[in-house]
Amino acid sequence: MELLLIIVLGLLYAGGVYFILRRSMVKLLLGIMLLGSATNILIFVLGSIVKGSPPVIDADHDTFSGIYADPVPQALILTAIVISFALTAFAIVLLKRVYALVQTDDLDNLNTPEEEDI
Repeated sequence: MELLLIIVLGLLYAGGVYFILRRSMVKLLLGIMLLGSATNILIFVLGSIVKGSPPVIDADHDTFSGIYADPVPQALILTAIVISFALTAFAIVLLKRVYALVQTDDLDNLNTPEEEDI
């Protein structure tokens, strides 16, 4: 299972970098979203996938007695999902505003100022 996730992780990182290097603002946003998803899977894989019980200590024990799932990677991934959703929503609004002003989504047209005829 971890090997499959590592392959998916590599594909998501490769696709994210590919989209970031394109000239379209929409593809840039898609690349950032793919990199965010790849990072979430990376945190999930590094947290070691374990089938176990929730990390709840019984009243008659002082420590964990069996195999338990680590909640820290899950909490980190949940936080990263919320942050990436907020970043994506902000970027969509920003891209919509830039497109309304410039009438293009080509990043090269944003870098070069238009020369006015005198």
